[in-house]
Formats: sequence, structure tokens, C-alpha cells
Amino acid sequence: MMQKTKLATAIAVMCGLLAGTALAKPVKPAHYKMTTEVPEGIAIPDQVKTRLGTLKFFDGFPDDASVEKLYDNLDFQRAVQAYLLGLAPVSQVANRKGILEVGPANTTVPIFEQIMDAKSLFLTPNNNTPYTWFWLDLGKGPLVLEIPPKVLGLIDDMWYHFVTDLGFMGPDKGEGGKFLLLPPGYTGNVPEGYHVVRPATFNVWVAWRTFLKDGDPKPGVDSVKQLTKIYPLGQAENPPQLNFVNVSGRDFNTVAPADYPFWEYLNQVVQEEPTDSVDPITLGFWASVGIQKGKPFTPDARMKKILAEAALVGDATARAVSYRPRDTSAYFYPDSQSAWVNPMNASGYTFEDNGVRLLDMNTFFFFYATGITPAMDSKVVGQGSQYMGAFVDAKGKPLDGGKNYKLHLPPNIPVANFWSVILYDNQTRSMLQTDQHWPAVSSQTQGLQVNPDSSVDIYFGPKPPSGKESNWVQTIPGKGWNTLLRLYGPLQPWFDKTWRPGEIEAVK
Repeated sequence: MMQKTKLATAIAVMCGLLAGTALAKPVKPAHYKMTTEVPEGIAIPDQVKTRLGTLKFFDGFPDDASVEKLYDNLDFQRAVQAYLLGLAPVSQVANRKGILEVGPANTTVPIFEQIMDAKSLFLTPNNNTPYTWFWLDLGKGPLVLEIPPKVLGLIDDMWYHFVTDLGFMGPDKGEGGKFLLLPPGYTGNVPEGYHVVRPATFNVWVAWRTFLKDGDPKPGVDSVKQLTKIYPLGQAENPPQLNFVNVSGRDFNTVAPADYPFWEYLNQVVQEEPTDSVDPITLGFWASVGIQKGKPFTPDARMKKILAEAALVGDATARAVSYRPRDTSAYFYPDSQSAWVNPMNASGYTFEDNGVRLLDMNTFFFFYATGITPAMDSKVVGQGSQYMGAFVDAKGKPLDGGKNYKLHLPPNIPVANFWSVILYDNQTRSMLQTDQHWPAVSSQTQGLQVNPDSSVDIYFGPKPPSGKESNWVQTIPGKGWNTLLRLYGPLQPWFDKTWRPGEIEAVK
């Protein structure tokens, strides 16, 4: 009878192993001549309770259900990271898509002749200067770009890598000039007399600002139309005619999707452009979700579900790290973490610190903003620009469009050129769309009320305080908002922090 019982037990154990069922407790092996005591922490228990549920193992080997859970989790984790690492190029694809609706690259030059307003969806643009905003395609060979004088601009590639500054902060020093853009892999002759630029991608985004003259944008816009040229190398004597399009007030979108189509945008740029300037780890994350150069992107139903959820979580994560940054180096003032942040404050425009990528700051910037250049983080007194954002009030509460607020800018605002405060929609990161043409107050605002000591008070709310209409920005009950304070030509008191803006105070 005893022998039958042992035999039945042995058969049951073997059947359990063959079925992949983890034993409740593995049998401790006997002590053999070559046995080594295994330190704590190396072996995994037969059952592990995790956020994925209970994972089961037979002597370290996961059962089928656990393997399925772990792979789903791995794919999801990698998809979220792939999403965050894809924010920059996907934003560029959306930017290009919206702009090319105006007309084809190389021959179309959109200009916001009356300054950009809240009608168009762009990531955190300004309404202080006219934008010229267009795309170049180097797929057919080198292009020459002639730019006018007195502009402030940049060229970024499709990965949102900085290529060069244009204008005041560029090699032309604001005098205008000829830039020769060479496509990736170009090995031909490079003539003299040009500022030579070698982008890492075939498609590049070009944008610059002109400036108001006595409050009038027209002189700068006219200069752009008269002096901007785009032509293939060798056609300088007979450049093709450009189509300048006034896009002020145009209703169109350049903001990227945050749901499943995000992945289709990402795949598009990976297939179209050289990827040798993208680091292998980033490419590995994208490949792990099925996006790899030269291969079709054909996720199955399981992976589509994971990617759709990962996009949602990725977008939510980007909103968390942007609107509630936990990296204290992003804050301008260590004694206050309720307002005034800038991801560049932590690292500059590279989002690196001693060779380490600051992932949250990289996410923050490319979720929230458009355009990357050292000029946006220039530490030269009186040159470039400085930006800082506020997403909460002085008590750390989200800014509520149904409430009233006040921002005090102390005397002697330290700018060589001008300053502005512009409101943005938390959802789109574009200008807040209200009854106001421009949701902003700036040193260029007509009728701006300046206090006797040169300080300025700005008001936010559904209705203006009596007599303060010129210093008021409209908000919408039930809708959140955020703001950027911009200083163009910041002066020394900004850099040494002897001048400091107030925080946004709720008022009754």
C-alpha cells in the first residue's frame, strides 16, 4: 500500500510539471558534493505578488500565464518609453503636415503677416512678432536659402535636432546671407561663399521672426518677401518664384495626435529619414513596438491594444512631468516650487547634464514647445530670449479659468527689447481661444497701464477688473490654462535673480 501511494505521488508531480503548473513550494535539493549555498535574493519564490497579479514559477521557471503577463507588461513598458522618446519627431511630422497644407515645400513660404493669433493650433507660439514658417525638402539635392537681415530664426531637422541659427544669433549675425543646405550623404563639390549646413535629415523646418517697427509688422514682412530666396544649387541666376502666403487667422493644426495615430506618424518619419543620428537605445525602443527602418509596421490586435493604451499613458505622463515637474532643477527659484519653470533651466537646450540625458526635461520640452535652439537658452546679457512657464498658482493649485488671478511684475523689468505674458490651453498647448484675438499682455500692448514705479500688474479671469481692461487676459470657466513669461534681450538682473516676477495670486 505504501509503495502504491509513493508511485501515485510521483506520477502526480510529473503530470504537474508537464502541464507547466508551478508547485506551491519547490522541493529543496539534497546536498551534493558540488552544492553551493545560494545567497538570499538570487532565487525567485514559487509565487510572487506584483502589480501584474500573482506570478507563478516552478523552481524559477515561469508558468504560461505568467509568461503572457510579463510579455504584455514588457511590451507596454517599452511602448510608453517609445512614445516619450518619439514626442519630438512626431511633433515635427504634425508640424510639417499642417504647414504643407498651405503649399508644397521649397516653393511655399507661409508668413503670419498680422502676427499669429489664437485661431491656429501651434505649440506655445508668441503673438509679439510675425513668424515666417516653412519646410525644405533636400531629397533632390542641395538647396540655397537666402535670408533677409534683421531676423531671429533657426533650422531644426525631422528628429527635432538643432541644425543652425539664422539671423541675429546665426553665422550671418543678423546681416542676412546665403545658406547652403546639403542633404545627408552629400559628397559633391561645396562652393565657397555660403554658410554651409549639413542636416541629418532630408526634410528640415525653417522658421524665423521679424520685428515690429514703430509697432508695425509690415516693414519686416516686406523685407522677407523681397529678399527670401530658395533654389537648387546652380540656379542662382534664375531662382524659381516663391509663393508667399499670409496665414494670419488661418484655422489649421500643427499639433500631433496623442492616440494610436501617433505610432503611424512615428513610423512615417523612421521610414522616410536616415536614422544614423538617432541613438541605438531610442531606435531599440521603437523597434520593440514594431517600428524599424525598412520593415512594415503591422502590429497584431494584441499589440494594437497595447499601443493604444501606451499612447494614452504616454500622453498622461508627459502632462504630469510638464505641469507638475518633480525635477527641482527645472524651477527658477529654489524657495518656490509652485511656479516659474523651464526644462532648459536644468540643462540648456541639449537636455543633458554631464553626458546624462534628463529624460523628464526632454519630455517636458517636446510635449509643450516648438523649436529648439541655443538662442532660447542664451546666457548673453541683452541677447536671445528667456522663457519661464507657470502651470499653478502661488499655492500650487491648477490655474482655473473660472477664477480671477493677478500677476505682479516688479519695477524695471529687465529686457533690452520687450516682454510678454501669453496664455495657453492645457489641452492643446496652443494659445487659449477666447473672445480675445490675442490672449496676452506685453510691453507692446496698446494702452498698457504701467504703475508709477514702472511695475506692471496683469489680471486673468472671465471678466476684466473695472478700469483694467488693457492689462487683462480672458479665461474660460471650466477650462484650465497656463502661461509663459518671455523676456527678449534679458538683462543682468534677470540672470542674477535680483529681479524676480511675482507668482500668480488668486484674487476675489
